Amino acid sequence: MSDHDQLLVIVDPVARRSDGESVRIAKDVLSAGAQAKICLPDSPEEFSRALSRRGSRRPVVLGDDRALLRAVTLLHRDRAPLALVPIGPPDALEVAHGFGVPRGAVAAARAVLDGTVRSLDLLVDDSGGVVLGELRLPAVPVPASGTASVWGTCRSLVRTLVRPAPPFPGVLVHRLRVEADGVLLADVDAPVTAVTARPADAGDGTAVVAVHLAGPYGAPRRAVAGSFTVSGPDFRYRADGRVTGPVRRRTWTVRAAGWGLTLPRQPQEAVGS
Repeated sequence: MSDHDQLLVIVDPVARRSDGESVRIAKDVLSAGAQAKICLPDSPEEFSRALSRRGSRRPVVLGDDRALLRAVTLLHRDRAPLALVPIGPPDALEVAHGFGVPRGAVAAARAVLDGTVRSLDLLVDDSGGVVLGELRLPAVPVPASGTASVWGTCRSLVRTLVRPAPPFPGVLVHRLRVEADGVLLADVDAPVTAVTARPADAGDGTAVVAVHLAGPYGAPRRAVAGSFTVSGPDFRYRADGRVTGPVRRRTWTVRAAGWGLTLPRQPQEAVGS
């Protein structure tokens, strides 16, 4: 039996709690088609330890987008490929399905056994974080729960009284400086409504960066770059369903073929195999 048939199946604890039946089905399919070692970590530390001790076994994660992101964060330095059987609610699997991972435990497990590894570009930031899909900033602020304190209400009122009227009513704008490969796309004097970026899917280590400007400042400014930097007042950003921040400066660099994901074979691949 080849190394390809040696699997390390890591079952995310959230998947075990949320859908034990799908976990059981996926394990049965994988164990029937390959030599599979099943690992049931109870914490992120155990999850990390299992991946670090994988040896020649191919890692297969049973879980949602967060479990996929955790695995890629740990594996991308070695460019080690992995596979995913998506288990969780639909809104927690948008990244996985966006890459073409099949829906349903049986179809996804069969793709693990019969599919092929696709190399994908990856955004890596200067704090060690990774982005698989789209990056968007600033993230939409989440209102605090509960009743505001009297002091908080007073501070909010003072800020409202001293803050100048927004230049574009009804539009939330931000003062950000955005540079892509050293080229200035926006500075703090041009109000920005959003910045988006994602790997260009060309496999050449570039990302498509778009700066959306408010009002009369024109159409979105776009660039294809190997790295980009955003700086300005405290901002948060959303990537792969997770919000990070606040930060005042962050640089993202594209890592070509930074990770590999097992996906179903395309028809032409099946014919040629």
